[in-house]
Amino acid sequence: MPYPEGHKEKVRGRIIESAAKAFRSNGIRDISVPAIMKGAGLTHGGFYSHFGSKEQLVSEACSYAVSDTIAFLEKAADNEKLDNKIHAVIDYYLSPYHRDHTETGCILPSLSNEISRSSEEVRQVFTHELDRIIDFISKLAETDKATGSALLSLLIGTLVLARSVIDTKLSDSILAAGRQHAKALLNS
Repeated sequence: MPYPEGHKEKVRGRIIESAAKAFRSNGIRDISVPAIMKGAGLTHGGFYSHFGSKEQLVSEACSYAVSDTIAFLEKAADNEKLDNKIHAVIDYYLSPYHRDHTETGCILPSLSNEISRSSEEVRQVFTHELDRIIDFISKLAETDKATGSALLSLLIGTLVLARSVIDTKLSDSILAAGRQHAKALLNS
């Protein structure tokens, strides 16, 4: 009995979603194809009928995760009644919730340190996705791309440090300082 129309695309989507969650939580190197496939509810034997390599999956998962992050940030901005929608994005991005839920959070803090050692294909996709999120931040903040880049760098760096420490009070204070300085960057 043949699979229904669209079955292969749905399965591929589940694999990409599983990979995005896994890469966000564990990075690229520390997660295996069998673990990704298990997360999608599949055996690893079918992986190569959907992807030519793990690197292709990394690229597609990165694009998926950035689109997902932009959607979350747009939702945070849309919930803001005032003109300062970028402040709502800063508050969400540097929130304890975002810090604590790496599996659904922004992929950039999770993968940035590994990308420089990845293939050219993966680095090209990462570069494109980074540029896409910088454009989103810049447009929302109504600022130039240089300031948008600086703001995103501050957000990512703050989140990385907040996730790195075991002391919750210190982590919370890092997030609070990051929120304060990110907003100040836009007001200078």
